[in-house]
Amino acid sequence: MTRDLHVAVLAGGLSHERDVSLRSGRRVADALRSSGCEVTVLDADAHLLPTLAAQRPDVVWPVLHGAIGEDGALRDVLELLGLTYVGARPGACRLAWDKPIAQSIVAAAGISVPPSIALPHATFRDLGAQPVLAAAADWAGFPLVVKPSRGGSALGVAVVGEPRDLARAVVDSFAYGDTALVQQHVPGVEVAVSVVEIDGEVQVLPAVEIVADGGSYDYAARYTAGTTEFFAPARLSVDDAERLAGTARGAHEALGLRHLSRIDFIVTDSGDPVFLEANAAPGMTETSLLPQAAEAAGLELDSVYRSIVESALRS
Repeated sequence: MTRDLHVAVLAGGLSHERDVSLRSGRRVADALRSSGCEVTVLDADAHLLPTLAAQRPDVVWPVLHGAIGEDGALRDVLELLGLTYVGARPGACRLAWDKPIAQSIVAAAGISVPPSIALPHATFRDLGAQPVLAAAADWAGFPLVVKPSRGGSALGVAVVGEPRDLARAVVDSFAYGDTALVQQHVPGVEVAVSVVEIDGEVQVLPAVEIVADGGSYDYAARYTAGTTEFFAPARLSVDDAERLAGTARGAHEALGLRHLSRIDFIVTDSGDPVFLEANAAPGMTETSLLPQAAEAAGLELDSVYRSIVESALRS
């Protein structure tokens, strides 16, 4: 395609990840402009739908994190307006957004997941917090991981090493959703694998290995330059890297994702990938993992992002 494309980049919103979304949106918009696209950056507010209806962009790219960008609802509305957009369809977004559901789907596809249990807030109210926490701790052992069942950017996520810290971790998780996911801690190498459509073909980019200075890849470690060390490509053997890439593609396809995604794993000492979660709207900031993976593959971001837009037009 040689003509100028008008792309509306959606960034901002009112989720806990608004600042990350704004930074991601600016980076995507800059790259698309460098590729020759006409770009409008729009916030997700009461003016959005009238503006989109008036402008009728060729493609809408939702670079929105949190529920508004990842739970499928906005994409339902874009389809009501008859607009072409980048990213997964609404149903696939809903599956990936809910971590327990996503884990069940990929497990059914033969991919390893951490043993986990989802505990709604109502369970603690009805059965009593202390008995439920004691049962969860006895089952999972320590350390264990507590996270909101929905959400991103590691908000509300904690690695709990001592029984006395478990209640606080669950309470903190409830600040970001009404269900806490408690899962057994899987030791190994933390990696992220990005999947993108380039020239109409699904490509798995090199895995990025994550080594957080404080030992936990939390919100600050993700978005504060210099607090985390990244290795792109990840320091894996050729066989382990190939196995990981195939597993990431399998998870992407099992969840019905399209155009782009980021799949997070732990690679165990034996080289086995263990699925953690999938991101239908991955971060695109200067410290985010998909841009690092593209650069590790020797790709220019402007051409990658333009190709993703063109893939949306072909969908």
